[in-house]
Amino acid sequence: MPTLSPSAVTLLALLPLLAWRAYARIRRMVGRQRLSRVRPWITLAVFPLLIALLGLAAAGVPRSLAWMAAGLAAGALLGVFGLRRTTFEPTPQGLYYTPNAHLGIALSLLFIARIGYRFVDVLVIAPTAGHTPDDFLSSALTLAVFGLLAGYYIAYAFGLVRWRWRVLRAGGMHA
Repeated sequence: MPTLSPSAVTLLALLPLLAWRAYARIRRMVGRQRLSRVRPWITLAVFPLLIALLGLAAAGVPRSLAWMAAGLAAGALLGVFGLRRTTFEPTPQGLYYTPNAHLGIALSLLFIARIGYRFVDVLVIAPTAGHTPDDFLSSALTLAVFGLLAGYYIAYAFGLVRWRWRVLRAGGMHA
């Protein structure tokens, strides 16, 4: 039996966390949710920071940066599309929204498929190759998928914040 690389061991150790996050993401993207005052702001702070850090780290790989930028643009368009397909409900109990289930499931499956491919690549195809973090940055596909998801979440969070502001200004709700 071949010895696993440190990257393979790390991926195996992270598997339960990744599975739990994928499950939580799918649950949250397909059902009615109460609009949090904080969650959209966290998204609007964390994803641009991640984009900047990945952009700096991948600065020497212009092809990957271009794919990440294309993913960001496509993701932003999907975010706008998703907002148009979202059901918004201002109620006396608070603000609620129901994201488009088809779009949420599709994006979640794309995320799961990309992580699954990386597991297969690291654990099955090349388990002793000694993968490094630079492998992630040189993968245009991985950065494009990340850009797609980041663009979607940023646009969607921005739309949720805008909707909340409009509802608060129009009705004076305390949500």
